[in-house]
Amino acid sequence: MTFDLFDALPADPDTPPATEPLGPGAVVLRGFARDVDTRLLAAVDHLSAQAPFRHLITPGGLRMSVAMTNCGEAGWVSDRTGYRYDPADPDSGAPWPPMPEVFRALAERAAASAGYPGFAPDACLINRYLPGTRLSLHQDRDELDLRAPIVSVSLGLPSTFLWGGLRRADKPARIRLAHGDVVVWGGPSRLVFHGIAPLADDDHALTGRTRINLTFRKTR
Repeated sequence: MTFDLFDALPADPDTPPATEPLGPGAVVLRGFARDVDTRLLAAVDHLSAQAPFRHLITPGGLRMSVAMTNCGEAGWVSDRTGYRYDPADPDSGAPWPPMPEVFRALAERAAASAGYPGFAPDACLINRYLPGTRLSLHQDRDELDLRAPIVSVSLGLPSTFLWGGLRRADKPARIRLAHGDVVVWGGPSRLVFHGIAPLADDDHALTGRTRINLTFRKTR
């Protein structure tokens, strides 16, 4: 029997990951993605060959320091006309690459472990961070149905996750995220402001001087 590169691996029921609460409806699942880390990264390489990483322009005309691409039924894009989800890659006009099964299975498993059974993501934003790259505090609010959670997977270099409140002015907590950690938030925390502090320079055995973040969403 053959095993496809992007098939999902089952979770080990005898070694449940450590779960750390962030707030109502929000948790960090420590090391949750490590059992499929090499398959996730191989899939990222495969996807970015079809839809290359790019630096988007904000509606205000600023270039985002994070490079990104997408997979799934829709992709998150930004330009001077605004933020939105689009079924096609604006750079090529082609549909975004399909979401690999290893992505989908991990997102569904993480959401269920965090108390959100039945999560069915239709989009995955793939962000690439290099040393010095940051992501300012923001809310994920472009999705039509805010009842579904956000599932965010960290791969590669460690980062400092900024976890704020429901107002931009709320002072964020600083949470260290390591390779394989997964953050899930929804319910009362669905619109919490969050971001990533400037990435420290280091070297990771699987990704070098890079952090990869997979963010799964249900857009409709």
